[in-house]
Amino acid sequence: MNLSIIIPTLNEEDYLPLLLESIKKQNFKAEGEEDKSSSSPSLGESSVYEVIVADAQSQDKTVEIAKSYGCKVVPGGLPPKARNEGAKKARGELFLFLDADVILPENSLEKFLKEFKEKNLDVASCLIKSQNKNLVSKIYYNILYNIGILLLEKIRPSAMNFMLIKRELHQNIGGFEETIKFGEDVDYLTRASKIGKFAILKSARILSSTRRFEKEGWIKTGLKYVFTTFYLLIIGPIKSDIFKYKFGHYKSR
Repeated sequence: MNLSIIIPTLNEEDYLPLLLESIKKQNFKAEGEEDKSSSSPSLGESSVYEVIVADAQSQDKTVEIAKSYGCKVVPGGLPPKARNEGAKKARGELFLFLDADVILPENSLEKFLKEFKEKNLDVASCLIKSQNKNLVSKIYYNILYNIGILLLEKIRPSAMNFMLIKRELHQNIGGFEETIKFGEDVDYLTRASKIGKFAILKSARILSSTRRFEKEGWIKTGLKYVFTTFYLLIIGPIKSDIFKYKFGHYKSR
């Protein structure tokens, strides 16, 4: 087992099938193994990777959908806890943490893993593209976000919804800090990059949903991320609920 894909969920029946279907269509192999492709009827049947859904007591069909794809389902919680719980049950040498509302383009997983190995990395994030085709989302996701994380690559590693890390490094840093209310992914990558080699993967871009920005507003959400970046640089992790963070309230597509 080379890779464990870990996905936190809460009421994700609209988005999770799109992600799982995109994973199922990936075509990549482990060393010494034949290519694995969409011919496999279940995500749970691959000897190359496993998919773990860490669910926070969804009230819709999220768990049913995950099981129908052959995923391993474990109890979750807020994203930091869910990722940690998924990692505890994972068998892979590499962990890939994904948000439920992303899509992996064709053959992107193979490209990511190849680049990760060629650069001798221990932890990585990646560039993104917007699932939405409107101009605002294209400018923010395709240009501003990508430029921002590249500029901060050596200063403050960042990620929105994709983190690839070696099991050993995840365990060495104690996983995600569950007391952090917002920006736990940045804290996680920052701690990991201090003892492991970090980089932004550029061989492919995942497709990211814009639902958070559409629900909370583009300007408000953008300023929240800018504030978080500077807060983390100057003060440290955000452990008070200053943003009134909610998990699982972006259901509408």
